[in-house]
Amino acid sequence: PQANVDEHPYRQGAHLTVTWGAEKTPRLAEVIERAHRNPDDDDPAMQWNYYVHFLDFNRRMDEWITCDRIVEPPSVANKKAKDHPSAHPHHKPDVEEAGRSRRKKRKLEEEDEEGDGDKPTVVADMEHDEHEGLDEASLKEHEEVTKVKNIRTIELGRHLLETWYFSPFPREYYPNGFVDCLYFCEFSLRFFSHKTELTRYQARGINRHPPGNEIYRNNGLAMFEVDGAESKEYCQNLCYMAKLFLDHKTLYYDVDPFLFYVMCEYDERGFHPAGFYSKEKFSDVGYNLACILTFPCYQRKGYGRFLISFSYELSKKEFKVGSPEKPLSDLGYAAYRSYWAYEVLKVLDVCEESELSIMDISKQTSIMADDISGVLQQIGLLKYVHGQYVICMPKDVIQEQLVKFTPKYPRSVVDPEKLHWAPLMTDYKGKDKFSIAAQISGRGSGSSEREREGRAPRGGGYG
Repeated sequence: PQANVDEHPYRQGAHLTVTWGAEKTPRLAEVIERAHRNPDDDDPAMQWNYYVHFLDFNRRMDEWITCDRIVEPPSVANKKAKDHPSAHPHHKPDVEEAGRSRRKKRKLEEEDEEGDGDKPTVVADMEHDEHEGLDEASLKEHEEVTKVKNIRTIELGRHLLETWYFSPFPREYYPNGFVDCLYFCEFSLRFFSHKTELTRYQARGINRHPPGNEIYRNNGLAMFEVDGAESKEYCQNLCYMAKLFLDHKTLYYDVDPFLFYVMCEYDERGFHPAGFYSKEKFSDVGYNLACILTFPCYQRKGYGRFLISFSYELSKKEFKVGSPEKPLSDLGYAAYRSYWAYEVLKVLDVCEESELSIMDISKQTSIMADDISGVLQQIGLLKYVHGQYVICMPKDVIQEQLVKFTPKYPRSVVDPEKLHWAPLMTDYKGKDKFSIAAQISGRGSGSSEREREGRAPRGGGYG
C-alpha cells in the first residue's frame, strides 16, 4: 500500500527529495542506511536519521540527514527518480555512464590541466574515477564496506573539514557507527573524540612541527621527511586522515616500508600540514610516489603540482628515473600530464643539439621514458616517420605549448637550491635498473625500441 511507503523508517533503496547546501536546494537522494537515533521521541519522524546518496553528485557528498530536511517522501520521489538520468542502485555503477563521465571530465581537464583554476568544482562533472583497475567483484565489495561515512567532519587546526569517504578508525571513536567530529592535533596528528581532550593534550607542550627531518623551506612552504618505521603512530594517523578524502586507497597499517613527505605552511605559530605524499623506500617497479593528497582546505593553490615536482627533484638527487604508482585516476593523470609536458617542453626549448633522444630527456628530468613518449604523443610532438618515431620540435609550437603548461601559482615551483637531502641508504644489494646509468645503457625498464629511437632530427623537426 502506498501509505506504508511513507511510514518511518523508510526502506533502504527508497528515494527522497532532500534540501542540500546552504541554499537548501531540493535534490533527489537514495536512502543507503538508516539509524534509530531517538527511540524515546513520540514523533516517529524524529526517531530516525537517514544516510543518503544524492543522485546528481559523487558519493563523497553522501551524508546523514535528519527528517526536517526531507521535502518529498518516497511516494513522490520514487516516481521522479525513475526519470532521473543519474538514477541507479548505489552499489552498481553504470559502466557506459562512467565512460561518458570520464570523457566529459577529460574535456574539462584539457581546459584546466592542473585542476587549480578559478572555476568551482562541479561534483557531477569532476567525479573521481578512483576505482580504475578494480574488477566488478572487488568494486562491489569495496563499496559495501565503505558505503557509509563514519566521520562527518574533522577539526584540523583552524579548519573544520567535511569528510568525503569512510575511514577505518578504531571503533571506539564511533561506537554508534557515526560521529559528528573528530579533533586532530595538527602537529602530532593525534585525534580525540572531544575538544576538551585535545586542549588538555596540547597544553602539555608539544613540538609544533611534524616528526622527522625538515628537508626544504622556501616561499612559505616546508617539507618534512618522516620515516614510517621511526614515527609509526604519526604515519598511521596520517593514513587514517588521508583515507577520509581518498576513496579506494589501501590503508597501510604497516607503514614501516614507506617514507612520508609532509608539506606544511609555516608561520609564528608553527608548521601547519597542507598535504603529503608517500613512497616506498625501495620500489622494484620504479615508483617514486605511492599516494598523494592535498588537504581540501589547501586545494586550488598549486600544491598538488608542487608535490609532484618535489618527488621528481628527489629522484634527480638519487640519479634515478621515477613514475607514480599506477593506475592513476583521471584527475591524477591530468596533473601528472601537465607536469610531464612542462618539463619535457623546457628541455626541448633550450636544446641546441642537432639530435635529442627520449633517453636524453629522461636523463635530464628523471621522468620515465614511457611517460615522456606518452606525453609527447598527446601534445603532438612525436611522429612516426619513415619507419621510426621522431620528435618534432618546431620552436613556435614549443613556445605555444609552454605557455599552456606553465604553472599558474608561484608556490607550484620547487627551488632545488633550497632542498637539503640525501638518499636513504638501504640494504638492497642488487643492481638498480632505474638508475640513470641503467636507463641510458638501455637495460632499464621503459627503454623500449620505440623510446630509444625517438629523436629530434637535425634542423628542428617536421611540421
